[in-house]
Amino acid sequence: MERKHLLAGEFGAAARLSPKALRLYAEQGVLVPASVDPATGYRYYAADQLPRARLIGRLRALGLPLARVGYLADLTPAARELELRGWLRAQRELLDERAALIEAHGPAVDVALVGGVALRDVPATKVLCRSRRVDSGALPELVGTAERDIRAHLRASGLPGDGARLVHFHDLVTPDSDGLVEVAVAYDGSVEPVGDLHIRLVAAHTEAYLPVPVEYTELPLILRVYDALEAWIDARPDLTCTGHPYEIYPGTRALFDVAYPIAH
Repeated sequence: MERKHLLAGEFGAAARLSPKALRLYAEQGVLVPASVDPATGYRYYAADQLPRARLIGRLRALGLPLARVGYLADLTPAARELELRGWLRAQRELLDERAALIEAHGPAVDVALVGGVALRDVPATKVLCRSRRVDSGALPELVGTAERDIRAHLRASGLPGDGARLVHFHDLVTPDSDGLVEVAVAYDGSVEPVGDLHIRLVAAHTEAYLPVPVEYTELPLILRVYDALEAWIDARPDLTCTGHPYEIYPGTRALFDVAYPIAH
């Protein structure tokens, strides 16, 4: 073997990459050895692979997944810079969102919000629904398109299609994790399900609800509304939360209410 080729250990030392990293990059096709001795299994690298190896090491230090690193390493320097600047903007936005979430969860529950919580009985209701798994970035589109499609189908079935909209959150929905969300519209009468629209009967129940003040309608402050409702329920030993939270549009003298089903 000519000396223009380096053993894996020599190459790794020159590139500041560990043997474990070199093996992983070879297995994933990100940094393939120039030659492998069939008898010994020794891996040899060409000296001109060192710039790519060092670039891969720097990209991995950013915490990028290996598949993304391989893609970036194949780009021209100018294209790679554009991609990295876009990634950096997205990371900054994500950090800003997380910082806002931390600030929204203040040291204490908002007493004024807790004072607005009340109970009411809800009769059995039929709803036409669409359910999807989304993160918070995709949530507005789901709610908007689902409501439009549901109301259009209700009207096409000869019904007014003007019932309340309910958005049920079966999981936590955040910027970087998706959850199951159900968008529903209440109706009276008869309608057939179509496509991914399905019918569900919401049983009669009692709910603890809180009309959302206008300044709390957006993330991250909307989380304080949920905190206030949960604190109000938790402070009453005679009440038990029996299901997931949901938002009701229109609300009670508000754009919307947040509610939890409860049992006495």
